[in-house]
Amino acid sequence: MKLSKREILKEIRNYAMIFVGLTIFAFGWTAFMIPNHITGGGVNGIATLLFFATGFPVGVTSLLLNGILLIFAWKILGPKFTINTLICVLMLSVLLSVGQYLFSEPIVEGDVFMSAIIGSALTAFGAGVSITFGGNTGGMDILALIVGKYRNISYGKVTLYTNILIICGLIFVPGGTVETLVYSLIGMFVYIYISDLVIEGYRQSFQFLVFSEKNQEIADKINSELHRGATFLKGYGSYTKAETDVLLIVAHRTDKANIIKIIKKIDDTAFISVAKASSVFGKNFDRIKV
Repeated sequence: MKLSKREILKEIRNYAMIFVGLTIFAFGWTAFMIPNHITGGGVNGIATLLFFATGFPVGVTSLLLNGILLIFAWKILGPKFTINTLICVLMLSVLLSVGQYLFSEPIVEGDVFMSAIIGSALTAFGAGVSITFGGNTGGMDILALIVGKYRNISYGKVTLYTNILIICGLIFVPGGTVETLVYSLIGMFVYIYISDLVIEGYRQSFQFLVFSEKNQEIADKINSELHRGATFLKGYGSYTKAETDVLLIVAHRTDKANIIKIIKKIDDTAFISVAKASSVFGKNFDRIKV
């Protein structure tokens, strides 16, 4: 299938942002976590445990383990997902190898807890950016999707349980202590919270209800300037006993400020209700994936 110029530019932008996200992920992992004997979950967590035990580079181990999972992913999840994941895995493996070379000593000296928090926050932010633009960090993403295809177990449960098991393995490798184990577990929950925040924050949409005598003019302006649709609902005032049009608008977070500016400019006496939408599916929004 031939891609248009716009689609090609979009793909280039997406992979550029995936690279930025994975760079931040690798920086947090290699500069703050590994030098302080802290690990996380997933394949990178297993690779880190093997590094603590044998000294074998994390990037190489991560690539080998992900390669095994990708063989199964090709047959079960399809070539498109596998090729995209392979590109992400190759990028991350190189970045982890470079990071280990550059950061042999911890950036934050003597404060393991702070390193765990900063490292987990950076890896979470990087992973969130990567996932938002269509990438992933391999590992447990692949395993969770494979398990979910055949068993009624949620993605969250698979990743949570496996990550806890991997992190608990820290106590059995040289240099592992109860202290670093606890810090690694705290870091895991920081990672879950921040990565969700980044992903959901980027996809956040808002629902506007506008009560104004100039709703038609407002709707026309939003259509022409923001290329957003609007819907008129019939309302009935309980106090005025008069029929009125209520304007319904659903838009991405990036349009929120502009929509409010347009309404204020046309009718600064308009009554506006703005609510966060937990999920919006349809054209120009998310696709239903169940």
